[in-house]
Order: sequence, then C-alpha cells, then structure tokens
Amino acid sequence: MSKKTAVKQKSEKGGKRARGKSQAQARPPRGTLLVVSSFLVASAVLRVGIGASEAIAREDFATESPLAAMSSPQICEQSEDLRALMAAFDEREKRIEKQEEEIRNRMQALSIADAEVARKLSELKTAEDRLRNVIAMAESAADDDVSRLTRVYETMKPKNVAALFEEMDPDFAAGFIARMNPDSAAGVMAGLSPHAAYTISVVLAGRNANVPTE
Repeated sequence: MSKKTAVKQKSEKGGKRARGKSQAQARPPRGTLLVVSSFLVASAVLRVGIGASEAIAREDFATESPLAAMSSPQICEQSEDLRALMAAFDEREKRIEKQEEEIRNRMQALSIADAEVARKLSELKTAEDRLRNVIAMAESAADDDVSRLTRVYETMKPKNVAALFEEMDPDFAAGFIARMNPDSAAGVMAGLSPHAAYTISVVLAGRNANVPTE
C-alpha cells in the first residue's frame, strides 16, 4: 500500500469518528424527551379541562333554575283591562274610606248627643225631685190648713157652718164634712137645705164608690 492511500484511509476514519461525535452531541438524551413529552401532554389535558369547564358553565347558565330566574328583576307590563280594573279598585277603596270617615263622624256626633241627653235627663230628674218635694210640702201645708179649718168649723155652731156650706161648692163642702167628726158633721148636715144635703151626700158616696171591697 502506498503512503498516499494510507493517509487517505486515515483521513476517512477520522472524518467518520468526527461525524459520529457530532451526531451523538446533537441527539438529545432520552430523559429530556420524556420531560418535554409530559409537559405537552399536561398542557393538552389542561386545555381540554378548561374547554369542558366553560362548556359546562354555559350549559348551567342556559339551564338556570326557575327560582333563580324568578329572583332576577322582571318588568311585567300591565294590560289596558288590568289598568282599568286596578283604577276601579282604587276608586272603590277611596269611596269606602270616605264612607268609613263619615260613619266615624256620625258615631262621634251621636256619642256627644248621647252624653248631652244623659246630662239633660239627669238635670230633669233633679228638677222633678225638687218639684215633687215642693208639691209634697204644698200638699202637706194645704192638708194642715184644711185640717185646721175643719177644727174651726167643728167648734162653730152647726147652724152657722151649714149656712156657709150652702154657699160652697158641693165637692169642697163634702171635703170638710168628710174630715169632721161624725157628731159635728151630723149637726151641719141637719142644718143644710134638703137639696144641699142631698148633693153633698152624693159627692161623699161617689168618692168611695170605686174603692175595692176585697
């Protein structure tokens, strides 16, 4: 083998070794590839999870519960008939309130009138009691006067008393005869004219005609 051929072969062997080294240096180790692959898989899984969460959230929002939908403010526009009905109800309520106010005023006026009537009745009863006492006193005084005058007639002569009774009203004369003792009354009746004696006797008998016997 010539010297030139040997140098060429040696040069080729050196080039192969150099290319082997550069390929070995350029090839990444297996551990690094595994880490990178894990990162890529984790990123893909994360993106898939985020997309699924957004889809579920959109579905939940679309299928919101009726209670949650009711909680949100909603504007209900009243119809013309409903507005007319509500206006009629308001008018009726105002009319009822006005009637109730009038009834309260009347009840208050009646209460005041009742108190005034009660006061007047109390005053009237007091005045009636006073009048009754006055009448009783007057009757008692009159009765005392009549009794005193009767005793005077009893002390007079029967003839003189009979002359006075002839001039009296028969009812008035009969009242004195009824109060006198029987002896004095008999003397006076004996001195009267037959007509006067009969009239006074009828008056005296008529006074007790309606008196119950039992």
